[in-house]
Amino acid sequence: MADFGIDIDPAEAGFDQQRLLRIDEHFKGYVDSGRLAGWQVMVSRRGKVAHLSSYGMADKESGRPVETDTIWRIYSMTKPITSVAAMMLWEEGRFDLNDPVSKWLPEFADMRVYVAGPAAKPLTVPATEPIRVWHLLTHTAGLTYGFHRVHVTDEIYRNAGFEFGNPRGFDLAQCVEGWAQLPLAFNPGTEWLYSVATDVLGRLVEVVSGRPLDQFFADRIFAPLGMVDTGFTVDNDRHHRLAALYARPVGSKETVRFDQMGNVIAREPRWFSGGGGLASTTRDYARFTWMLLGGGAYDGVRLLSPRTLRLMTSNQLPGGADLQSFGRPLSAESRFEGVGFGLGFATVLDPVAGKASGNVGEFSWGGLASTAFWVDPVDEVTVIFMTQLMPSSTYPIRPQLRQLVYSALVD
Repeated sequence: MADFGIDIDPAEAGFDQQRLLRIDEHFKGYVDSGRLAGWQVMVSRRGKVAHLSSYGMADKESGRPVETDTIWRIYSMTKPITSVAAMMLWEEGRFDLNDPVSKWLPEFADMRVYVAGPAAKPLTVPATEPIRVWHLLTHTAGLTYGFHRVHVTDEIYRNAGFEFGNPRGFDLAQCVEGWAQLPLAFNPGTEWLYSVATDVLGRLVEVVSGRPLDQFFADRIFAPLGMVDTGFTVDNDRHHRLAALYARPVGSKETVRFDQMGNVIAREPRWFSGGGGLASTTRDYARFTWMLLGGGAYDGVRLLSPRTLRLMTSNQLPGGADLQSFGRPLSAESRFEGVGFGLGFATVLDPVAGKASGNVGEFSWGGLASTAFWVDPVDEVTVIFMTQLMPSSTYPIRPQLRQLVYSALVD
């Protein structure tokens, strides 16, 4: 797109250009070896793009290469957008972070917690704490995902039809009602577990605002920030820009095209997943990250106050714990040591503990198809990596990208 490209000399932005090129050389190897179909990476500083490159195919079968305006499925990179939407309503006084979610979603009024037994006949007890808005934003609600496959409650979700997507054509309200009928993995606030909590948060945004989630996003976030290609569906006029989706099945060394899941974004959605439903471009998501770097404002538009952003990107885990000590063990390509969790973002507490370059206060998240972003308020750096391979834990893309970017920052 005409308004998106390299717009600052790397040296002027404090980068060594030859070292930035290491990023391209490294990830070219992923494509040339068949591990990835294609990718796009952007590195910016103070809202100026110092490095933007692409390599490989958006669609291997048709021979269509990655372009600057390629549209990618960002999956869980939707979560920070949903969290921003919720905090915009919080700033308006619509709710308190300590409010029980059942105030707006009464189906969560009498939750029960799994304690023992098989998925077919679990033993549960009443929850000792209500699910609060804060629990949804921090993934401490006790909800889970069916695809984790590490706990009995995950199996209970799968048995109810909740693994990926929505079962039986449910809309968002029906999904939320279904999750509320399933036992929690633990009492709210006592552990961290990546979950459907952000989807429930999206439903809360709908109920509190009185608007469907797609409309709230479009009117309150996407239009103000100029995110022209971000949404829950990719219409016919833009199908030629959509990257295909690929997967490496468990136990296989071969990557296969995965249209069964990939084609979902090309259809009108039955539900608006605030946890993973969006597609976007590097350009669009860059504008979102620049808003975050700008303390809630970008290009003359303010969505949040700087103080709200500081709250969101501060570790919220009790006692200042990191995800390694407070979270349940999950398969992930990023380390949990030295990393906390705020209101919608992972946040770096101690780079040394995580054996990573970077700064305290850096915040980030990624998506199921191996996409990733981070914002570093200290060095004023934002980075986006777009690609199309699931699951995201297949290769150590994110830590390698972090090493390559920070080793190129030399001022």
